[in-house]
Amino acid sequence: MGNFWTGYLEPGLWIVAQILVMILPVAVSVAFIVYAERKILALMSLRRGPNIVGPFGLFQSFADFIKIFFKETIIPTGANKVVFLAAPIITFVLAMIAWAVIPFGPGLVVADINVGVLYLFAISSMGVYGIVMAGWASNSRYAFLGAMRSAAQMVSYEVSMGFVIVSVLLVVGSLNLSAIVEAQRGLWFAIPLLPMFVIFFISTLAETNRHPFDLPEAESELVAGYQVEYSSVSFVLFFLAEYANMALMSGITTILFLGGWLPPLDIAPFNWIPGTIWFVLKICLLLFVFVWVRATLPRYRYDQLMRLGWKVFLPVSLIWVVLTAGALVAFGWLPTKG
Repeated sequence: MGNFWTGYLEPGLWIVAQILVMILPVAVSVAFIVYAERKILALMSLRRGPNIVGPFGLFQSFADFIKIFFKETIIPTGANKVVFLAAPIITFVLAMIAWAVIPFGPGLVVADINVGVLYLFAISSMGVYGIVMAGWASNSRYAFLGAMRSAAQMVSYEVSMGFVIVSVLLVVGSLNLSAIVEAQRGLWFAIPLLPMFVIFFISTLAETNRHPFDLPEAESELVAGYQVEYSSVSFVLFFLAEYANMALMSGITTILFLGGWLPPLDIAPFNWIPGTIWFVLKICLLLFVFVWVRATLPRYRYDQLMRLGWKVFLPVSLIWVVLTAGALVAFGWLPTKG
């Protein structure tokens, strides 16, 4: 497909077209993720959820976005205006550009680079800057406390996530995301690396500030945390970034542990379904678990959050890396790829 279109488009236009094809579906899917979350939460608490705007309430999220876009953008008097407005833009841009290396299928990736894992880890690590900038620039104690909570939380769980990724890379022998998917033909890594799969998914909940680790936005103490002073378009950018990050983390989990675009079994009728459909279905399943956790679990205390990250996940993931490396050396399973 790429060779066909590149014959008609200039290289620069072709790159722009690829970016739009990547960003627009992600941005539109956020609206349906929000709708699905509200519907699932309503069903789990025996309510109706959105059911008025459009058939089955499908257009409710779009109506909400339009309403928020037409609201006035209010900047607090004591805020640093430049940093205040730059923070949501940085957060949203980082949430979007991370999708550049995500393979939706064989060859269906904007940038199939050999260090895709490092790229994703770098982008996810930079996400904390937008949140800290928002908390500091708002000149509000609630926003500042929320930003500090979020920064400490994200840094704490990125350590264990890093060790989990290292254990996967030891098995694969490559930093290329497509190679990681291809290495799971016949057996998804979620089975032999089940403890790492569980730790990684729980860490993604903390990394995205989702329930039960949503302490940076805790309504009872911080009113809304680092985004308490935001409204209109700036608030929408934070909102879009949060749900885009949820989908991104689900996609990364799918690539690392659930075989990416590979079907559960390489037999009919599973292999009749296109790989991209399998990839999207796995992301939807993980997003459902995101919502399911929000509907069922109480919020952690902050000391419990930190204890889980530093005293449970960190030592377990570190020990598992040592065990994985030892098993690969002892049984001669070292990968040949560089």
